[in-house]
Amino acid sequence: MIRNRARGGARAGAASARRAFVFVLPGLWVLGVVAWELSHPTSGRLLQLLAAAPAIACAGTGRRQCVLLGGLCALLALVPFGEVEPGTGPATRLMTCGAILAVIGASYLTAGRRLRLVRELERTREVAAAAQRVLLRPLPRRIDGVLLAADHLSASEGAVVGGDLYEVVGTRHGVRAVIGDVRGHGLDAIGTVAAMLGSFREVVHDEPELGDVLRRLERSHQRHLRERAHTERTAAGGEPGNPLAEEFVTLLLLEVARDGSVTALNCGHPWPYRIACRAVAPVAPAEPMPPLGLFPLPKELSAVRCGRLRPGEGLFLHTDGAADARDAAGQFFPLTQELRSSVEAAAAPCGPSPARVVGNVREALLRHAGGRLTDDVALLMLSNDRVRVPVRGTGTAPSTVRLPWPPGRSATGR
Repeated sequence: MIRNRARGGARAGAASARRAFVFVLPGLWVLGVVAWELSHPTSGRLLQLLAAAPAIACAGTGRRQCVLLGGLCALLALVPFGEVEPGTGPATRLMTCGAILAVIGASYLTAGRRLRLVRELERTREVAAAAQRVLLRPLPRRIDGVLLAADHLSASEGAVVGGDLYEVVGTRHGVRAVIGDVRGHGLDAIGTVAAMLGSFREVVHDEPELGDVLRRLERSHQRHLRERAHTERTAAGGEPGNPLAEEFVTLLLLEVARDGSVTALNCGHPWPYRIACRAVAPVAPAEPMPPLGLFPLPKELSAVRCGRLRPGEGLFLHTDGAADARDAAGQFFPLTQELRSSVEAAAAPCGPSPARVVGNVREALLRHAGGRLTDDVALLMLSNDRVRVPVRGTGTAPSTVRLPWPPGRSATGR
């Protein structure tokens, strides 16, 4: 926290220094021109450089400073400095003053347009950020006794959402989660992400089996591609390539039951890591199916059993952008090693904190890639927080009772 405050203070100080420099730069320009004219008289020819001062003021500060400083420069242009050479009388000074006034008018209009564009850009960014937060909405800290933490890094500059998706929903069937990676990244993949997340949020409450959830997601994906193909065909007035043969999504569906048992269906996605105390081990119970959209799903879909999460244990899910990130030397990000270090750093008596683990992995990933990502990254961690509380009994050994966590309800604290 102290380090973050220090960094924030340093950035704020640097920004203040830049603003102060831009504010005083036009005045320094005027003083330099006037001082040079006084020390090395040029009969007013050098004063023509004063026309640059209002332009600098409009570009760096604002229109008010532009007008005030421009008026001062226009007055200075009329003042004779030193001896006047033949042919450089009042007419020359008036021409210089007129040029400065013309620069003031042009700079004033340009600055006004720039301010309008900046305000419009700020409003557009606010709308885009709100829309992206609705699409890839922040997860609550806890759902039905399962602690959650997630983060997303987009490869597109200025975008919050890209080609990766995740969601966790509490249902009467258990806590269900999805993480996926759409072909492509950045803004081009947002439409498919929206279709998959919208379908998942609806069907997880209706379908009792994970296999049925996956089939509904497959139908939603195909319907989205058909609609997009129709839109592209109408806009182009021709027959574009068939997107059904090119677009696919890797998906990992998870279900955490009330007793902590985990079942999964995997369509070409990396398997998660199991975290128990300070131990980190990859979970690979079966060979994943092909990504969604490349081939039809098999007729029989049986969810794979991934063991049971005891209190304090968790699962760390990620997209392939985390493992494929490279540094300047071309070395891949050591995800397993960094995850173990993050789990050890976030160790606690009741298990590592998902928020700290995800945050540490994110920071390590950005350090490794130098802040430049070539693919979107999604990180998600679920931890079983259904603890057992001792209850006084009649015997010598204390009995225990499990805290109830009704399906569909969520809390924000322990």
